[in-house]
Order: sequence, then C-alpha cells, then structure tokens
Amino acid sequence: MNKKDIAAIRKQFKLNNHLLEIREILIVYVKKETGEIYHQFCLPFGMLDQETQELFLANFKKVLTGQLDSKLFNLKFRRDVEDNTQTILYEGLHETLSEDWQENMLQVVEKMYAHSAYEFDTMVTFIRGEYRKPTKKRDLESELGGDDEVYSSEFILCSQNKTDQPKKTLLFDYVQKEFRPNNAVDPIINLAAPLSGFLFPAFIDNAADVNHILYYAGKANQPDEVFIEEVLTCEEIITAVEDKEIFEHVLKNVIGDEIDSKVISNVYEEIDKLVQENEEEEDRETDTPMLDYQDIGRILKVSGVEDVDSAKVEHAFKEVIDDEKHEFKASSLVPKSIKINTNLANLSINPKDLKNVKYIMYQGKRCLLLEIDEDVEIEGFRLETETL
Repeated sequence: MNKKDIAAIRKQFKLNNHLLEIREILIVYVKKETGEIYHQFCLPFGMLDQETQELFLANFKKVLTGQLDSKLFNLKFRRDVEDNTQTILYEGLHETLSEDWQENMLQVVEKMYAHSAYEFDTMVTFIRGEYRKPTKKRDLESELGGDDEVYSSEFILCSQNKTDQPKKTLLFDYVQKEFRPNNAVDPIINLAAPLSGFLFPAFIDNAADVNHILYYAGKANQPDEVFIEEVLTCEEIITAVEDKEIFEHVLKNVIGDEIDSKVISNVYEEIDKLVQENEEEEDRETDTPMLDYQDIGRILKVSGVEDVDSAKVEHAFKEVIDDEKHEFKASSLVPKSIKINTNLANLSINPKDLKNVKYIMYQGKRCLLLEIDEDVEIEGFRLETETL
C-alpha cells in the first residue's frame, strides 16, 4: 500500500459512512504477565452506543496513521512456516458464522501472547467489514460515476492497546457542594496510542492483496521483530532509518570519508527529484521509486563524484549489505534537514542548501563558511559586514 491507498481508507473511518461498513467487533481483555484472556465479547458494531463507536473509530484511524517504513510497514507473508497467520486471517475473513470468525481471531491472540508478556493489562480489538471505493469521481454534468460503480473488499483490522491505572484526583461534587478524592479503580483503555496493529489484506491498485499485510508499530522506527516474524509470520523488514544508514555506508565505501558539500547536496537533490517526479504521476503503482546499484552509480556520477561506475557501486553493496541486488527506497534517503554540530554552534540546514556551506582553513583556523543572501540580525542589531 502506498500513502494514497492508506489515506483513502483511513478517512472512511467515520460514523454512518456507506463506503466503509464495520459489521462486527471482537474485544479481548488480556491479563498482564500471564497473557490469559480475562474477558471477551463480540457484537455487531452498530449495537455500540455512538460515543463508544467514535472512540473506537478514532483508535482504528491511529492504526492507519504514520510514515511508511517508520510506523507503517507493508509486510509480505512467509510461505515456509507452519500455522501461517495468513491462512488464519484469510479463513477468518471469509467465515460465514460469527463464532467461526471469533475462533480464528482468538488464534491470533494466542500467538500474540505466546511470545510476549506485558507489565500491564492489554486489550486486543478486531473488526471485520467491507471497504468500498468509487471507480471514478462523479461527473456533475452527466451524473455518472461516484457510487454507481465501486471497488469492494472485505477486511480485518486489529488494534492492541495498553491499559492505564486511573490517577488519584480531586473532584468537586456539585450536589453535595464539597471536594472529595476520586476513588475510581477501573483501568483506562489507552485508545490514543495503540501498541501495535494491522490491516488485512493490503490494498494495491484498488484490489485486495492477501499476500501482504499493513503493520502498525507503536513507536516510530521501532517495529516489533517478534510480532512481525512470529505472530504475523512475515518476512524481515528494514526501517527507513536503517535503509538510510546503509546508504550512507555505501557512499563512504565508494567516495571515502571526505566529500565536498556541493557533491553531497547534488546527490540528495537528484534523489529528491526522482521522488517529486514520481509523486506528480497520478497512476503510479508504488509510493516511491526504488534505487539499485546502477541507479546509485548514475546519481553519483551526475552529482560530480569522480572515478565512479556501476561495478564500483555494486562492490560497495556486497561489502556493506552483502546483497548486490538490494534496492533503496528513494524517499528514505533524503533527510528533512541536515544537522551540523560543532563545539561553538549547532546548525540545521535543508539538504538542497548544503552547497552553500563551505569548510575552509583561514589564517590557520578551521572555519565554517555559510553563504547567505540576507542581512544577519542578533538581539535586534544588524551585524556589520567584514570583507576577508
């Protein structure tokens, strides 16, 4: 799924929406440390009161919120494992009886707590329903399109949430006109920050892809490897941060430890250009272009790196990641800002402006030269210009 696919389904999680029908909800309360199910119940989602529905809908949107390869990950199921979660979810998705669907989802819960123990009670929520998307926008003149023809897919969404113990607070009783402590002891379900979750199946080009699943990590760049490999039985992944670190090691292997600021600025600019061009294409199949060693070699060459070719970059891939066929996700490689830290000052600069930074020696002293096109003010004073 790309970010447009995710955004499209996320915005449908709202009350009384005919484009997204949640048929039933299964809620499982699990005790801490032991992982035993304390309570469970299942009912049609529409039977919940409106306020409760709104709380759950906000929680489900959280499971579909975040940057790709940072909090949201497209995972591919492994085929070489027994008790494959793909099979459990696929069968559960197509079960006619609610009892059979519940049984499949409880198998997933069992797998979740067979490999993890928590210091707090948790709640696991499953919903299943139908997601509809118009094949084309409605034409105001002909009145064709819109809901006349839609893509339709069944789905399962799961959210795992922690519980918090209520804090002692002071209340004012309007009836008795007195202050008294809050004696509430019921645990509070934290629906604002899910621990983990997933959407099955993934949606690609308006069609369901049962070989992939969209996984949500509670913390950015910290996917739960055990959850991915043991619970979801999916292949290993590389986060955006890890991909960028690998890319930087490849560059050092090819270029060396020292580089001109203009060259590295050109590299980031070339990669960003590919990302921007891809985003302008309406019918793109992927969220961002992928770059292999040949692409990286071409980018380095046009960026001003001398004595570089595809063979040299391919060798660097083998040295760093031991996989010359590895492909980098272009959007993961360009930082939002580059930090320059010194003992005197810390700077944050846009990658495309890095070419305006020079590291020079002046009168035997190391200097950072920053080219700007405006006056500099400090504490309300405009600095005097000095010509070197």
